[in-house]
Amino acid sequence: MPDLDEAHPLFLFAMDQRSSLLEHTYDEADGEPIDEAEAERVRAGKRLVYRGVLTALAAGASRERTGVLVDERYGADVARLVKEAGLQLAMPVERSGREWFELEYGDDWMAHVDAFDPDWVKVLVRDNPDFDPGHREQQASDLAAVASALHDAGRPFLVELLVPGTDAQKASVDDYDRELRPDLVVQVVEYLQDHGVEADVWKLEGLDERADAERIVRTVRRGGRDAVQCIVLGRDAPEEQLDHWLRTAAPVDGFVGFAIGRSNWEEPLEDVVREHLDTQAAEALIAANYRHFVDTWLEARGDVEHGVDAGSI
Repeated sequence: MPDLDEAHPLFLFAMDQRSSLLEHTYDEADGEPIDEAEAERVRAGKRLVYRGVLTALAAGASRERTGVLVDERYGADVARLVKEAGLQLAMPVERSGREWFELEYGDDWMAHVDAFDPDWVKVLVRDNPDFDPGHREQQASDLAAVASALHDAGRPFLVELLVPGTDAQKASVDDYDRELRPDLVVQVVEYLQDHGVEADVWKLEGLDERADAERIVRTVRRGGRDAVQCIVLGRDAPEEQLDHWLRTAAPVDGFVGFAIGRSNWEEPLEDVVREHLDTQAAEALIAANYRHFVDTWLEARGDVEHGVDAGSI
């Protein structure tokens, strides 16, 4: 597993969206391309986004600390380029656009992992204590099997956890994200751990209060899991909100970086797709967005104040 701690953060550039990308950026209502030409448009868009990463590196972003999270379905060529460039590679194994966890390639999923040899194998999970108990138990069992197979193979496991509120939960409070979600995240992590889902890294929705971030670190590390780390996911939040989440998490030991996707590239890519922006300008915007979030993290940890910038960490 690559070095990952407060002194060796991971700034993961996420571009593994599939069904949501097709629906929102390429106007494919069912989340699938209608033909091979449309699929190639999606692949070309991912290549453009990756060039934004390269632009950020050329401007001084750390090659050692930069990672790219990209899917095989539309980003296989990008994944190979990431490996060739010596960047950290993360790849998903879940099928996109499903309510409950489902493997993208069924029983052959590990062969696909082996073919690309990513540094991190990622799954996306949606869970909530008030969801259907039977579905929750089946999902946890399926995830535990993936975790066990990955650990037997010596591959680090990254779990992206979303805890969407039910209608009743959101109606019970003024601010679900601030007032209720932190408690539910703790409950879900404990539930998954108790069912055998052992993650090396938890990719979690942002938190508004430092005390909640500290409590969640204690949860992911309970029972001797002292090496487990957390990173913050972007959730397509506005820049101001995302900056606040990063500033909340960065000073907390146990939070070691972020995985931000659409907030980096969604608007520039959509402008290119709709022919309002040239690709070079889009790449520059993507690079600037990514470096902004890196700088926000480093400043919150105090690294910039101590003479360490995004290009040297």
